[in-house]
Amino acid sequence: MKRLIAACAATLSLALLTSAMPTQARPAVSAPAEQRFDHISVVRHGQNGSAVILIPGLATPRAVWDGVASDLARTHRVYLIQVNGFGGDAPGKNLDAPVLDGVVADLHRLIEREKLQGAAVVGHSLGGLTALLLGRDHPKDAGRLMIVDALPFFGVLAVPPGSEASVAAVEPMARAMRDGVAATYGKPADRAVIDRQTTGMTRDPAATALVRAWAPKADARVTARAMYEDMTTDLRGDLPRISAPITLVYPWAQGRFTAEQTAAFYAAQFRGARTFKSVEVRDSAHFVMLDQPKAFVAALADFLR
Repeated sequence: MKRLIAACAATLSLALLTSAMPTQARPAVSAPAEQRFDHISVVRHGQNGSAVILIPGLATPRAVWDGVASDLARTHRVYLIQVNGFGGDAPGKNLDAPVLDGVVADLHRLIEREKLQGAAVVGHSLGGLTALLLGRDHPKDAGRLMIVDALPFFGVLAVPPGSEASVAAVEPMARAMRDGVAATYGKPADRAVIDRQTTGMTRDPAATALVRAWAPKADARVTARAMYEDMTTDLRGDLPRISAPITLVYPWAQGRFTAEQTAAFYAAQFRGARTFKSVEVRDSAHFVMLDQPKAFVAALADFLR
């Protein structure tokens, strides 16, 4: 399973390539439709229809959803999330408190403020774990969850095959990675490192260029904290507590492992979920929505129906 594990490990590889140049706060007049919270900012598109909340992944801006947001807004109220500290935003409270807990709390405030209970929540990578946490902690907030290439416990990829995956086993590695990433804050971006670490995260050259452009805009201190929390959060035992149906969208590209083996790996990670289905997107890597936008839009439309 080494190659499969390496492919799935792209979920956190952006943590190794953020430049951590000091970020600047956005001007107060940057976006009239933007709502700012302690841990996130939100931009809304669309006035009618049911609510869809889109959460990007580690070190990724809300622009990752540009390929679906405009069309989706014709029939839905679309809420685009961005974690403070990513996409060039100032880190806000994400340097003072746990990132994931803060993001979930802000999402809950957003849902209460806008009366979005029962919304469809879509999360990619770290955003997928965030969506699962929201579904666990605030069952009425999410009517359904789409998890895009994320796992309830990333630690299964950080231990040798056959070893027991536990938070205790992963924590020393997670701590070392966190400290290493945080130490890069304020240092110039190394384009060679960025190019090397983004290899394999996408299959489409245009998508690769986007991811490489986003990487230096993330605050490494926030990335480091969020990465550590992602690696040390184990929701496998909490899956039965999540009442919202879960749809997993995952990538597969022909290689050493068959489509059946890949599907079995992902399904095993969500064992225990009350209602679960998975959707394979072929010829794609971690950024499924960028590599195969038509297939992703089709999966999203089916999910929303």
